Amino acid sequence: MAWNGKLDRIDDNRWEIPSDYMKDMTTSAVIYTDDEMLKAIMSDNSPQQIANVACLPGIVGKAMAMPDMHFGYGFPIGGVAAVDANSGSISPGGIGFDINCGVRTIRTDLTLKDIEGRTGELMDALYKNVPSGLGSKGLTRVNMQVIDEILENGSRWAVENGYGWERDLEVTEECGKMESADPSKVSDKARKRGIPQLGSLGSGNHFLEIDVVDQVFDEDVAKVFGLKEGQITITVHCGSRGCGHQIATDYLQSMETYIKDNSVRLPDRQLACAPLDSRLGDDYFKAMSCGANFAWANRQMITHWIRESFESVMGQSAESMGMDVVYDVAHNIAKMERHDVDGHGMDVLVHRKGATRAFAAGNKEITQMYRFVGQPVIIPGDMCTGTYILVGKEGAMKETFGSSCHGAGRMMSRKSAVQSITAESIKERMSDNDICLRAGSDEGLVEEAPQAYKDVSRVVSVVCDSGLTGKVVRMRPIGVVKG
Repeated sequence: MAWNGKLDRIDDNRWEIPSDYMKDMTTSAVIYTDDEMLKAIMSDNSPQQIANVACLPGIVGKAMAMPDMHFGYGFPIGGVAAVDANSGSISPGGIGFDINCGVRTIRTDLTLKDIEGRTGELMDALYKNVPSGLGSKGLTRVNMQVIDEILENGSRWAVENGYGWERDLEVTEECGKMESADPSKVSDKARKRGIPQLGSLGSGNHFLEIDVVDQVFDEDVAKVFGLKEGQITITVHCGSRGCGHQIATDYLQSMETYIKDNSVRLPDRQLACAPLDSRLGDDYFKAMSCGANFAWANRQMITHWIRESFESVMGQSAESMGMDVVYDVAHNIAKMERHDVDGHGMDVLVHRKGATRAFAAGNKEITQMYRFVGQPVIIPGDMCTGTYILVGKEGAMKETFGSSCHGAGRMMSRKSAVQSITAESIKERMSDNDICLRAGSDEGLVEEAPQAYKDVSRVVSVVCDSGLTGKVVRMRPIGVVKG
């Protein structure tokens, strides 16, 4: 369904849906994009969704959508909205079902020459050691008591139980643990769904890649991040699996009842929400924090198995190969933060759904080692294009509550991809690009076809030209695991 509502051009990278477009909008909605991508954005009705977000009770500033935006549940994917921490509402649709779906990049001291002739062997080891695919189960078995420890402590639990290094926590957003987590707010069904999937990649757009840094845009910042041209890196993208999905499902049902019983006016029931100062709103925030912690523990455990895979193939220790985490970012989450709103500091809850935190240099929430340059922002493209690492800039702090895009963003539905693309054509394309592929199913591969996504370089150019982020490096894939 195409959208043909009112849209005012601000500049080459910003468009605005004015607050008088709909009766219940209390602010305007800003879309970051360029002329070419705007055509795709308007074709899927996602602008209507970001206009709907501008009706969210307690919203402050503007509703915003990044250039990778596309149609989602409630909020568009790529949506950002902040609400007053005292009088605002929290909406599961503004976070998504895959709570803390996020991205982690690991650097190495290896080069292409070092792994020459071993790429296939490395991919086989990764495919074997990191469970992937629909319904995939992790290698670690835990009970209900242990899952509560994971929901409460996130990456900290993983590291304390031998899955990684203490210094991994320093370069993980929130140090891999949201202190607001309360496992008592998570249903037994969510726990039971999470237990067998801990330490697994999953399916859909989740992936594990071996990349090579093929372009450096900012040598000074790249040096701080420990990145240089020709270096081998590994990027993993996954989230909270069935645990997070069930948390979202449970609370959406409760909030749909809440808005009906309390006659809350919303343009779309998928925006179901509850006041932050209500029991329901507070319970969801604590449960969502548990889902975020599960996801960080998940990526931390996968990091451990990535290191083991490289050790087994290369015959060296992970330490000697310099396999440190560059950074780990969440892109489906809501977080309590302090931002400048209309000239004064305010405590807000920032919903980021398919959007990445992009704090500028000097912010005390950035790990000390990166604080003087800004936060790393990891932006994957499609499986043939690879990943950009950006750095947060002051423009993000002024305009978007410290937020940027999260990836390339879909421009073709999964159904359309299956109907028009073949698995063989993708495999041939990957081979032509010298990319070693391991995939769980042909259907899953086709759903994530490169041509189903926008050009990530255009997406990155918009957020950089807008002053939200700066380019640091680009990484090209040489091996891809798809669930």
